[in-house]
Amino acid sequence: MKILAIGAHPDDVEFGCGGLVIKEVLKGSQVKIVVCSLGEAGTNGTPTDRKKEATAAAKLAGAKIEFLNLGGDCHIQDSPTNAIKLAGIIRKFKPNIVLAPEMQRNQHPDHYAVAKIAHAACRVARYGGLKEIKKLPIHKVDALYFYPSRAEWSSRPDVVIDVSDVQNLWEKTMSAHKSQMKTKSYHDLVFTKAQAMGASVGVKYAIGLWTNDPIRLNRISDLNLSSRNY
Repeated sequence: MKILAIGAHPDDVEFGCGGLVIKEVLKGSQVKIVVCSLGEAGTNGTPTDRKKEATAAAKLAGAKIEFLNLGGDCHIQDSPTNAIKLAGIIRKFKPNIVLAPEMQRNQHPDHYAVAKIAHAACRVARYGGLKEIKKLPIHKVDALYFYPSRAEWSSRPDVVIDVSDVQNLWEKTMSAHKSQMKTKSYHDLVFTKAQAMGASVGVKYAIGLWTNDPIRLNRISDLNLSSRNY
C-alpha cells in the first residue's frame, strides 16, 4: 500500500494525521509526505530550520518526504498550474491513498487551498492528454481522505482510526518541529483533540478522517470494529 500525505506547511501532516502515518508505516505501507511550502511567513523558525525539522520528523515516522513550491507560505493559490504540479508527484509515486487537509474555509488559507489543489490533482493525474505531465504514466488514486487541520471539528468524521498504540512516537515526530513549539503547545492541542475523538469511540487516542467518496466493501461484515461507546 502506498500513501501520499500532503501538507501546506512543514508540520501539517505530523500535527494533523501523524499517528495514522506512523501506524501505516509500522504495518508495512510506503508513506510519502509532500510539503507545499517552507513556512516562510511563520513567526518562529526560518525556512531552513523548518525544512530540517520536517525532514527529521519524517525520518522518525519512517516516511519519505518531498518539498513542493506552490508559491510560498500564505501565497498558495488553488490553480490549474499547482494542481498539475501535484498531479505529477502523484503519477511518479502512484499512491493508493491520498491524505489532504480538511476542506473547510475557516482555517489557514493555505490549508484550504491545498485541500482543493489535492482534490483536483487526484482527478487530473488520470487524464492522459494533459500536456504538462504527458510523459508520466497516468495514475488513478483509489481513495482521497481529508485529515483535521483546524483546532475544532467541522462535523463528525466519516472514519476514525485508533492511534493509542503509537502515541509516544507520534509525540516525538511533533517534537521534531522545535521552532513551532515556541508558538504554542501543539502537543496539548493535538492530543486533547485526539483524546476527545478517542473517547467518542472507546479508545485513548484517535484521528478522524472525512471521505471524498463512499467507502466500498465486499460485505458489511468486513467492518468488524465498533465505535459505539455511549
